[in-house]
Formats: sequence, structure tokens, C-alpha cells
Amino acid sequence: MSYDLEAAERAAYAPFFGYAGAASAQIFTVFGAAYGTAKSAVGICSMGVMRPELIMKSVIPVIMAGIIGIYGLVVAMVLKGKVQAASAGYTLEKGFAHLAAGLTCGLCGLGAGYAIGIVGDAGVRGTAQQPRLFVGMILILIFSEVSRIQNPNHNPIIYEFPGVGSLRYDRRFDPRYLLNNSAHAPS
Repeated sequence: MSYDLEAAERAAYAPFFGYAGAASAQIFTVFGAAYGTAKSAVGICSMGVMRPELIMKSVIPVIMAGIIGIYGLVVAMVLKGKVQAASAGYTLEKGFAHLAAGLTCGLCGLGAGYAIGIVGDAGVRGTAQQPRLFVGMILILIFSEVSRIQNPNHNPIIYEFPGVGSLRYDRRFDPRYLLNNSAHAPS
């Protein structure tokens, strides 16, 4: 009895995972954008009672929260365009990769929207009392929205998550890459 691995990899349900990734990118980023918009808007309404002349200047967190939803839309459309029928060669590997990409985008967007909402709410209220806080608030909002992965020269890999912090993986200290194991180290 033999097992056809190639046929198993081209399962009829493989596109489901690709579409789930596209949906995840859109759904979670929209949740983050909605939370960021709502939380920031509460701060704007509260601040508008004290300093109505600053309302238009304080709309920036709402705009930045909306941009998060647009990121999710773009990623969802790109993923949707890459999903094909299983008979056209769409494998489980591609489906899982697209699911992972969609979840990564969506959950990072959810975290970024959460951070933008909290910073936007507190920032616009603080700016009403001390206008010099405005630039600091904008910088925090920008860094809340940016997530990136760096890998210079295959050494330290830094994962930064919006509003959460960063994890550092340095393969120089990984036992698989130490000198005494260099013959067995993966390339």
C-alpha cells in the first residue's frame, strides 16, 4: 500500500485556508480600526468640551486608525488574488502560508488599532491641557502603527509588534548554530 503525498498536498479544501487568511486580514484589522476610532473619538468629544478649537487637529488618531483597516483590505485583496482552485495547483502549503499571512496582518492590525485607540484617547485629552504633548502623541501613534521584521546579515532577528514591544532572536546563541555543532547546523 502506498501513499501519494503529491495528491494529498493538493487537497480539494486547500483554497479554504487561503480564503480564511484573506478574511482574517480584513476582519481583524477592521476590528482594530473600529476600536481605535471609537476610543479616540471618545477622547476627542471629551476634549472638544474644553478646547473646541483643537477638534480638527485631534482627528489624526481617527485617521490613523482608519488606515489600519485599509492595510487589511489591501492584504486581503492580494491574498484573494493568489488563491486558486485546488485543481489549478493550489496546495495545502500555499493555503497555510496565506492563512498565516492573513492572521499576521489581521492580528497586528488589531493590536495596532488597540494601541492607537488608547494613545489617541489619552493623547488628545492631554493635548487639550498641554499643547506641547501633540508631537509626542503623533510619534507614539506612528510607532503604534508600524510593525516590521528585520533580518540584517542573518544575525539578530527583531520582531516588533505594534503597541506591544519586541522579541529578539539572535541565532549566535542558538545551540543549533554554535561552533561545536557547525557540521550539523542547518544552512
